[in-house]
Amino acid sequence: MLEECTVCPRLAGFLTEVRGAHPDYFARPVPAFGDPRARLLIVGLAPGMHGANRTGRPFTGDHAGILLYEALHRFGFGSKPVSESADDDLVLSDCRITNAVKCLPPANKPEPAEIRACNRFLAAELAASPEVRVILALGLVAHKAVLMAAGLKQSALAFGHGVRHGLPDGKVLIDSYHCSRYNTQTRRLTSAGFHDVFRAIRAELD
Repeated sequence: MLEECTVCPRLAGFLTEVRGAHPDYFARPVPAFGDPRARLLIVGLAPGMHGANRTGRPFTGDHAGILLYEALHRFGFGSKPVSESADDDLVLSDCRITNAVKCLPPANKPEPAEIRACNRFLAAELAASPEVRVILALGLVAHKAVLMAAGLKQSALAFGHGVRHGLPDGKVLIDSYHCSRYNTQTRRLTSAGFHDVFRAIRAELD
């Protein structure tokens, strides 16, 4: 079971430390959030310390979720433009959000072995989701995790913001820079650029 997973010693040990320092935090592997029959699957990097790791919902409670949930609302996937807590009334329609790595990594940097170990969960999620038509990878780690879960070589498809990739099973992979604080504050990723990605997603689905 995902929330009981302790396969990665470094991550499991770190979460034990976090639970000690923040006993009110979720501080466990974070499950996916959204519509179980969604056609859009969004894959992020990993839970943030004071975001998903605290709330138990991907991209909820930290800066990285601000742009994401605003865009989801704007393009008809979210019932409101903010995600405040796991028990608010936000509903996602035709969209589900997950992460390449389900546990909070130290310094927000999972190690390659941890990404590989956690990939079974993403692969299982894709296998159990025949409705998924578009996968949005937020960042290079997510892009590579999707390729791994799909059984493709890491060199098969190159990451590029806004790039569309056709996968062998008929799904479409679309890349975007991650909506992290660093990327948005440095303007590497702007609202306009992120909205362009979602326009492409809507074109695929509609």
